Amino acid sequence: MDNTFINGTVTSVNHEKQYVSIEYLHKDKKKTITCKTNDKEKAKKPHQFRVGDAVRFQIKGADRGKRITAFNLQFLYNTAIEQLINKAATNNRFTGYLKRVENALFVKEIGSYIFLPLVLSPWEIPPTENNFNNPVEFILLNSDKPNNLAAELFTHQYISEFRKAVQHFRNKIPIDATVSKVTPYGAHVSFFNNKIQAKLQLPGKVPSAIKAGQAISVMIVHLSSSRIVVELS
Repeated sequence: MDNTFINGTVTSVNHEKQYVSIEYLHKDKKKTITCKTNDKEKAKKPHQFRVGDAVRFQIKGADRGKRITAFNLQFLYNTAIEQLINKAATNNRFTGYLKRVENALFVKEIGSYIFLPLVLSPWEIPPTENNFNNPVEFILLNSDKPNNLAAELFTHQYISEFRKAVQHFRNKIPIDATVSKVTPYGAHVSFFNNKIQAKLQLPGKVPSAIKAGQAISVMIVHLSSSRIVVELS
């Protein structure tokens, strides 16, 4: 087996079957080869390969027949990713199409064809298959961590209980809640028909008087699309 490394570019990614197609030059002719992305020969956490990745790899014969395959696939850089990150620094607004891979939702960026995992709020109504044929706008998340890039929809559809929580937060209205869980590190409550869960902020340790199932009055002191914090009112 030749230990030489060859440089190439990822041209397609099959997320379900966990392999990529790579284009490379051999004697001045373009060739294509496939490689499994869950290569067990590599012990470290695998890179999330995307279209446009510049990579290097080695070649070996497949287990069956004479077909060759790539292995020891190593990421080098991705110019398209760098361009998305640079654009997000000045105008973090992109267009793409929703895609489903197994049970996970992704956004396929319209210019680069890069797949980005879609991050949804716990209180967001997930998009339906009817939305998949229409372009959607999104923002880029984790731009400081290129291997963990993700997408968040620019326009959200939240459940009515979350919109109600926003109004209570803005107007500083107390809420009747139920303690749902108590741990040595904190307590959690739920309200609005158990549709909203929040962390109960308490000074110091959790008082022994706070018990699961207890009814209390709280005030929202922090609210975002991913986290809500309340304190006793």
